Amino acid sequence: MKSVRLPSMVEIIAVLGLFLAIVLSFTIYFNLDIQLALFISWFLAIGLGLHLGHSYKDLQNAITRGISNGLEAVLILLAVGALIGTWIAGGVVPTLIYYGLEFIHPNIFLLATLIICAIMSVATGTSWGTVGTAGIAMVAIGEGLGIPLPIVAGAVLSGAYFGDKLSPLSDSTVLASSLSKVEVLAHVRAMMVLSIPAFVITAIMFTVTGFIYGGRNIDQEKVEFLKNALLDTFNINVWMLIPALIVVVLLVMKKPALPVIAIGALFGAVWAFAFQGTNPSDAIGSAYNGFSIQSDVDFLNQLLNRGGMVNMLGSLVVIILGLGFGGVLEHLGVLKVIVSTFEKKLYNAGNVTLSTILVAFFANVFGCAMYVSIILTPKIMEKSYDKLKLDRRVLSRNSEVGGTLTSGMVPWSDNGIYMAGILGVSTFSYLPFMWLSFVAIGLAIIYGYTGKFIWYVKDQQEKEEAAS
Repeated sequence: MKSVRLPSMVEIIAVLGLFLAIVLSFTIYFNLDIQLALFISWFLAIGLGLHLGHSYKDLQNAITRGISNGLEAVLILLAVGALIGTWIAGGVVPTLIYYGLEFIHPNIFLLATLIICAIMSVATGTSWGTVGTAGIAMVAIGEGLGIPLPIVAGAVLSGAYFGDKLSPLSDSTVLASSLSKVEVLAHVRAMMVLSIPAFVITAIMFTVTGFIYGGRNIDQEKVEFLKNALLDTFNINVWMLIPALIVVVLLVMKKPALPVIAIGALFGAVWAFAFQGTNPSDAIGSAYNGFSIQSDVDFLNQLLNRGGMVNMLGSLVVIILGLGFGGVLEHLGVLKVIVSTFEKKLYNAGNVTLSTILVAFFANVFGCAMYVSIILTPKIMEKSYDKLKLDRRVLSRNSEVGGTLTSGMVPWSDNGIYMAGILGVSTFSYLPFMWLSFVAIGLAIIYGYTGKFIWYVKDQQEKEEAAS
């Protein structure tokens, strides 16, 4: 029987380099779908595994294990697709757009976008749901106000990821804490000392930018035209927001995300039938096929013809293929080898923090899914934290910062493809404006090297001894 060994750095660089070459060439030069590039990359990883002495059966099992780790994301993605479709058909999203155009002043629009999406994501615990509902509305309002869409998308994502990494209801928050062996609320408190200053700095940046762009390109006639078009197409009133209120209340009550989102989609279909005059078949069908309209207003057609499970299938395939690829890489110990190569340099909290964020980022790059990053990073880095007697809260916080906040930066990751597709702005276009992510990462590294908000196990032991 052939002995199994870990890959060398040369082998890792060769395989991961080929992976990046395939992905970039397919998407940028040949205009081919990312899914095909990821599928081909499976066999690169499998080839490396066979070369290292693994059996094909073990490698295939690693693929299925990797996929099973992220199946919750697949189910939630389908539910969010149904929610978007029925909420547009039911007038929920159009009502949000109308009131936004009516009441939000252009100068504070970017700040309002950040705050609204942050509140939504904290209350619901889902960045995908936030972007798919409030995010769509804010992009539409921003376009109506003449504000560059990449900046609007940056404000949406900054708010959405703020809650996704801070809310106790978020699956990434629960995963990062549980895999780091930290209580969820302890993890949230550790995140707050980083997230709140980052949010304040980001809010100032978007406020200043809002005053620079707000009103510069606004065409009031266009705004009124869009509002009238919405009124002509949908029944707009405050009662249209009840499905959104129901979803938020249920999630705040800590009900499971999947059935709550599905309930929200059901209410959207009921609202489409009861208030928008849609026949029952089309109202229910919008959950799968999405909303479809052919009006005389091109802007409305582009904005509202979206949603439905069927329009999520492309992202769903990316998630499955990315999770499978990440599963093989984990089985082969690729990231462990990379970390062990630089282990001698991990002699202080600053270096360990920087390394954790980089490991989480590259897990997003090569695992193509946030779940891969959140699952792998604590496992790979925990020994380095224990060696320095760093509290596991620091590990969970850094894993969350590196895993969650960089997931939308990778064009071929589950988050990158979903966010770009939903918002209609390419990943590379909105990337420079993901200011909350950059500020939070910078603060985490500063904390690491200055010792600010860095806790050690011995500190806790001393407190317990003093208390006793």
